[in-house]
Amino acid sequence: MNTMTLWHISGWEFAALAAAALLVGFSKTAVSGANTVSLAIFAAVLPARASTGVLLPILIVGDVLAVLTYRRHAHWPTLWRLFPAVAAGVVIGTLFLVWADDAVVRTSIGAILLFMAGVTLWRRRKAAAETGAGADDEPDSVTTRSGRTKARSYGVLGGFTTMVANAGGPVMSMYLLSAGFRKLGFLGTSAFFFLIVNVTKVPFSVGLGLIDGHSLLLDAALAAFVVPGAFIGKWAVNRINQRLFEQLVIAATIIGGLQLLLR
Repeated sequence: MNTMTLWHISGWEFAALAAAALLVGFSKTAVSGANTVSLAIFAAVLPARASTGVLLPILIVGDVLAVLTYRRHAHWPTLWRLFPAVAAGVVIGTLFLVWADDAVVRTSIGAILLFMAGVTLWRRRKAAAETGAGADDEPDSVTTRSGRTKARSYGVLGGFTTMVANAGGPVMSMYLLSAGFRKLGFLGTSAFFFLIVNVTKVPFSVGLGLIDGHSLLLDAALAAFVVPGAFIGKWAVNRINQRLFEQLVIAATIIGGLQLLLR
């Protein structure tokens, strides 16, 4: 893999990667999906395919911090419903990476993100018109037929997008919002989901040559910037109301999708 090392990166490029790592920490504890901006920065500074291998350990550091912060708020029935479909999506994504070039990957992920954002906005407006209210305190049941279908569909897409571009955050954000998760339940469920999924992806990424000694050296230097980002996110989330939180998540998803399509 043509992975850049610490000594091949200019001061400005390292500063950009450090800012992206800080944003990863912020997104994991505040606005999930915002790390699509980090994805774009890593892909701009590093070789596109190599950037996914460098970013993965940074995401795992953020996931650990998020789990430590929101571990009591995870909704495990939802997680158990998602994991089989996500596993299938990861396998499909791995096969896709064997032959797809960077342009195909970016276009595919960007289109999926924008489609998911559009579907979520449509569903939420329809639900508001029918009930005259926002989301309930409890997420949609995952034991109903519609709930299982939704979990499987988003799970496969989430596994696929997280494998090929570390872009599963926006897809799962759209699922959790469409299921009616409140802010803390959203963050707790998302934290455990991505910690488990991202750790599972490591052997696949190593096998594809996306993670090696050089990429881990760069990760070691960048990981320290994830921690202050997580603390900033924890401070900010207590000051963001539910409606603004949802709007920020959807906006981050749309911006991430457009960045991938327009690059």
